[in-house]
Amino acid sequence: MMFFKNLGRFLYHGSRAHAEWEISTANTILRSRKRMMVLGLLLIPILIGGTVFADQLVGGLPEYLGGKNAYSPSFFTMKIFLASIGVGLCAGLITGCIGAGGGFIIAPALMSVGVKGILAVGTDLFHIFAKAIMGSVLHKKLGNISVSIALIFLIGSIGGATLGGWINRVLYDFNPVLSDAFITTIYVIMLGALGSYALMDYLKARKAPGGGGSAHGGKDEGSEMGSLPIKLQSMNIPPMVSFDEGLIPGGRRISSWFLIASGFFVGLAAAIMGVGGGFLTFPLFVYVLGISSMTTVGTDIFQIIFTAGYSSIGQYAIYGFIFYTLAMGMLLGSLLGIQIGALSTKVVKGITIRGFYALSVLAGFVNRGFALPAKLSSIGLIKIPKETTAVLDTIGTYLFFIIISIFAIWVIGTFVMNIKKLKGEEV
Repeated sequence: MMFFKNLGRFLYHGSRAHAEWEISTANTILRSRKRMMVLGLLLIPILIGGTVFADQLVGGLPEYLGGKNAYSPSFFTMKIFLASIGVGLCAGLITGCIGAGGGFIIAPALMSVGVKGILAVGTDLFHIFAKAIMGSVLHKKLGNISVSIALIFLIGSIGGATLGGWINRVLYDFNPVLSDAFITTIYVIMLGALGSYALMDYLKARKAPGGGGSAHGGKDEGSEMGSLPIKLQSMNIPPMVSFDEGLIPGGRRISSWFLIASGFFVGLAAAIMGVGGGFLTFPLFVYVLGISSMTTVGTDIFQIIFTAGYSSIGQYAIYGFIFYTLAMGMLLGSLLGIQIGALSTKVVKGITIRGFYALSVLAGFVNRGFALPAKLSSIGLIKIPKETTAVLDTIGTYLFFIIISIFAIWVIGTFVMNIKKLKGEEV
């Protein structure tokens, strides 16, 4: 039980840190005309190729490397494109409103509507990469990037992403249902731990004096080193790398092997789950390796571009495991959702949206948990009547979308009803 509590705490802090990057990236894109023009150009294949030349393109698609049929924007209708905007909007609302990453709901949402797990993972990664490359603010964060840490970390993350992508592809080629069951199981564990911790955090906040506070939290996490990073930094296993020289006299040192191992774990999780890796980098750097929050933030931004880019293109796109239409739709929706969600925090109690976040993550957990019996039954690991598994799957899907929809309607309604108040605050 303690393991899952610590895992949930670990993921929660990482989710918050990743949300800060998402919000910053969204603001960078939307406040730049050049970046908005790039986004518009990326949508042209969907708006033209997906409607005007759909029939011709579908019949003449080339084969990609790996022998998979290419999935182009023309493969989906505009209805599906609009639905993907809705998924991105809900994820963005969670990120902007709560200050904790909403990306955890994207893959479960896509899998719930029939997208294969490996395609949901690849598409989510591509959406993160597109956001990262367009919203890059490295030129503003260079002072916080430890180049030596970033390069050593990327050695591990590229290796982990290669293995993670290979595992997903091998499982899919062997048995697509087994692939879905594997990805679903990973999400059940992660969402279960994260949702349980978020719920406990919400209940604890309700009982606290003056209960509520900010949903985004007010404490600078990771300002002090715990016993684990002190122990790791005391191990002199060459080659050693120095960091935080500008923050601490003499700086700190740690073995490069710990950085490579951390990068491998991040890359592996990113490629298997389709989450970009940023949500794991922050807690690993701060709570395990003892790297300062300032250095972590800059280095994290740097690694997301390369880890997400290599994972999405090198491990999924060239094998045809990306739905470009869905990725662009989710990108559009998340950019809008983040803005609405962030503004809504000015007029909503933090305690309320903390509760909604816990429910949203637990809804994803229930969704994948209820879908798992059907997948395990299909590959022969358990024996459950098809009628029972179909009912469970349907219940999980409806509960998930009902809860996420209620949250989205509530946030958007709150935003619309308080537009005048919000404008008054901006003056």
